[in-house]
Amino acid sequence: MTLCPELTQDQHRQLIATPTATLASVLSKLGGTNAWIRGATPLATQSGDRIAGPAYTLRFSPARVGLELPVNTRLAIEGMTKGCVAVADTGNVTHVGVVGDVLSLRMKYLGVAGLVTDGAVRDAQGISESGLAVWSAGAASPLPTDGLVLVGIEEIVRCGGVTICPGDIIVADLDGVIVVPRDLLATVLERSETMEKFEQWVMLEVKRGVPLPGLYPPDEAAKQRYEFWLNEQF
Repeated sequence: MTLCPELTQDQHRQLIATPTATLASVLSKLGGTNAWIRGATPLATQSGDRIAGPAYTLRFSPARVGLELPVNTRLAIEGMTKGCVAVADTGNVTHVGVVGDVLSLRMKYLGVAGLVTDGAVRDAQGISESGLAVWSAGAASPLPTDGLVLVGIEEIVRCGGVTICPGDIIVADLDGVIVVPRDLLATVLERSETMEKFEQWVMLEVKRGVPLPGLYPPDEAAKQRYEFWLNEQF
């Protein structure tokens, strides 16, 4: 799959291998304590696979009579880039489905990595069958036009309490959705790799019966054992 230009093959490979819990820990230490999209849980995933890609943002507003706009969700989908993650800001509206099975199937055909929304989706069974990975606040039968209208594409949005800029990196798995600011990506990836190696060693130590005090976080003796293991492994 050809990925969006903001994400290299190596970056994508590393993100897919990194749990969102690790990314959240790294971002927290960098001051990014508001990176987890609240209310977006897996609705239809590809066997629980983790997804990662640049955000393609959609901003919805409450529908009203007589409001005519030059954009709509169908046109917006046609502009999505292969490998991106669609992020729909609905203002936490959950009584209508922001997209359904037909639009989800089109997104899957175009190579969109997934959809994340603080709202609901409709045709949940059809979305599951489309293969599109979706994280949402649930499912609802009513049409999106019964409550929402698309007012912006590729703008800064607020989804699940998190500010997302177009091109920010979205990573989603069974723990939810993390937003990595694009200017922090290189630092986050480097620190995540270091953390994952350390926690891999910690898990090995726990499995062989080592008590947690002095191990996690490590004291000087544990640090020395870890450095020896690290040199042996890598």
